[in-house]
Amino acid sequence: MSENKATLKKGWNFDNSYVRLPQSFYTRQDPIPVRSPEMAVLNDAFAVSLGLDPEYLKSREGLAVLAGNEVPDGAEPLAQAYAGHQFGHFTMLGDGRAVLLGEQITPEGKRVDIQLKGPGRTPYSRRGDGRAALGPMLREYIISEAMHGLGIPTTRSLAVVTTGEPVFREQELPGAILTRIAASHIRVGTFQYAANMGTSQDLRAIADYTLQRHYPEIEADDDRYLNLLRAVIKRQAGLIAQWQLVGFIHGVMNTDNMSISGETIDYGPCAFMNSFDPATVFSSIDSQGRYAYGNQPPIAAWNLSRFAESLLPLLHHDEDHAVKLAEEAISDFPGLYHGYWLDGMRSKLGIRDEEEEDETLIKDLLGMMREHRSDYTNTFRALTFDRVEDTGLSEAEQFGKWYERWKARVEAQPGSWDASHELMRSANPAVIPRNHRVEEAIEAAAKNGDYSVMERLLEALRHPYAHQESQIEYCSPPEPSERPYRTYCGT
Repeated sequence: MSENKATLKKGWNFDNSYVRLPQSFYTRQDPIPVRSPEMAVLNDAFAVSLGLDPEYLKSREGLAVLAGNEVPDGAEPLAQAYAGHQFGHFTMLGDGRAVLLGEQITPEGKRVDIQLKGPGRTPYSRRGDGRAALGPMLREYIISEAMHGLGIPTTRSLAVVTTGEPVFREQELPGAILTRIAASHIRVGTFQYAANMGTSQDLRAIADYTLQRHYPEIEADDDRYLNLLRAVIKRQAGLIAQWQLVGFIHGVMNTDNMSISGETIDYGPCAFMNSFDPATVFSSIDSQGRYAYGNQPPIAAWNLSRFAESLLPLLHHDEDHAVKLAEEAISDFPGLYHGYWLDGMRSKLGIRDEEEEDETLIKDLLGMMREHRSDYTNTFRALTFDRVEDTGLSEAEQFGKWYERWKARVEAQPGSWDASHELMRSANPAVIPRNHRVEEAIEAAAKNGDYSVMERLLEALRHPYAHQESQIEYCSPPEPSERPYRTYCGT
């Protein structure tokens, strides 16, 4: 009886379905133990929502699981196989530094992956060590939780533990392991792997599994595989629009980093835009700007075309007809994306109905913001509270004319200004994870062991639409000395 009570207190509730797929999709792989793990940060409230006991996770036994030193009851650890286009070049990939412990069924009946990131080498590691450094793992923790606060579909972070072992990159760094929670880790690259390296049965197996897990409402459709393509296109169109609306730049939109569930996944060289410029790119390895802010929608369409190609054998037995079906589905992406984006921009400006002039009004504002290097987040925040002097545009003659057009547009719609301001408050965050603030928090934790800076930042980011007094210190853009900012793939 005491053993059952202990199990219930821990909260593990695994039901592992991915392991029932053909074995070509994964390799069974236990995490490799580390020397002396210690808890760096634990997401207590999130743990409870998963059905896990935070006090247990902080205990020696729980810490051993999060560090990969022990495998919890019911887990079936594995490393997933997948492929992908990286900067346009196709290659075989896989979980080179990640191990999926299993699938947790939450108290609400939701199925989620529990994955350790940085638990040692796997068969897909190639020349890597399978480990991760503390800084990048803290970065993923901060950004993924910020995205959750912004209401954007995302993987989330349960914990980061230090390993007591160094990792060697350009320099010696403290090692760490992140526990990542996802709706699943099925990627566009998973389908590319099945289509290019597997059999037709493998492709059908992963498609049927994906339908059952993420799109059960279309699982019984006669055209279920075509409808799967359409459903993924629709989710991705909505997701990318949400990225654009808050100025998020993923930085490495390879096909292996596009989740079939529609979540944002793999926070490597990501960052948020300060001054508005569609050409903004932060990643040190993206020298051509392939994944710049303004390129994210067309790159998403390109990635989805690769997904469609992988599905061709399932769309129709006649290849030419299958291609036609796929092309018709992909052609929907620009309109879907544009509709989501335009609706979101209307909300950011307090516009509650639709007029043809709206897009011109929006683009005229963005054009001025680009010309005057206006801060993206703060400009909309200033408009939300009618503080024109804080937009960075108040001295521009064309802005005064735009401002009058905007006022007239809002006043012409049914309802009050209060309703428009309330809509703007809900669409324009007070705070984003400013790059310089994220780096400040990571440096304090990774170099000095001071996690209080990170904790305060996370608290400010938890409710970004609250517009609280305590958030003001996190609203300022970086000083000129803190620019230009560069990000690096987390390792």
